[in-house]
Amino acid sequence: MRSSKIGYLIKEGFKSILTHGFMSFASVTIVVACLVIMGSFALIAVNVDSMLDDLESQNQVVAYVEETFTEDQARALQTQIEYISNIRSCQFVSRQQAKEELAASYEDSSMFQDVPDTAFRDRFIIYLQDISLMEQTQEQLYNIIGIAEIRADLQVAQGFVTVRNVISAVSLILVVVLVIVSVFIMSNTVKLATLSRRDEIAIMKIVGASNWFIRFPFVVEGLVLGLLGGALAFLLEWGVYDVVATRIMSMLGGLINVIPFGSISVAVMAVYMGVGLVVGVFGSSIAIRNYLQV
Repeated sequence: MRSSKIGYLIKEGFKSILTHGFMSFASVTIVVACLVIMGSFALIAVNVDSMLDDLESQNQVVAYVEETFTEDQARALQTQIEYISNIRSCQFVSRQQAKEELAASYEDSSMFQDVPDTAFRDRFIIYLQDISLMEQTQEQLYNIIGIAEIRADLQVAQGFVTVRNVISAVSLILVVVLVIVSVFIMSNTVKLATLSRRDEIAIMKIVGASNWFIRFPFVVEGLVLGLLGGALAFLLEWGVYDVVATRIMSMLGGLINVIPFGSISVAVMAVYMGVGLVVGVFGSSIAIRNYLQV
């Protein structure tokens, strides 16, 4: 296709946007609304996932060593523990360290002066890479000769995993539903704009114009409207996110850390523009399809 013909078709696409100004405005508004709603739930899911990661990093497993093991024997177990694939880090705590840490947690630490170190046990403070595998990891730790007891909050770990799965599932469903709604609305909007040109399309088909030649201006129209909707939705999301994040941080006094928008802005823009482009092109292609059957 010659460049002059492509230029003409692109011009026709932009002309149609201006000719059907109200419909174009409605299309962009709907795309913006759907993207902002979709993006807001996705950003909530991202922040919750980040907070759960922080909580996971604080969720520790304590493995106690057999009382009959000397400190050197206990320390030697660290290599076997670190060999387990799900272990992120492992720190050895001797009997004396355990006593000192417990004493430091009380205002009057002198009460522990007469307590012998042997009243405590050597232990390992273990952090996992994936807490959903905590039960399997616990079984692997018990298989190490010298590990007598393991203290792990399985219920808490399962709670974290359940919350993450529910939020991820809800977010995914909402994203899929809103994308489908956006495509449907864009398709119907372009279809309404096409009604006024159905006779023109029929004549073009009769004189031999190809489907691509007829379809191209509508694809350009949908593409431009989709990208415009994506760009506006990104700017609106940015403003809303910053306002809400500032309010949350000030109200909760820093108890919750919200991910700065600047650190995810490139990814959000890419998704918004990509979804806007797909919605616009796919929606307009569906809208014109029936009118090409002449």
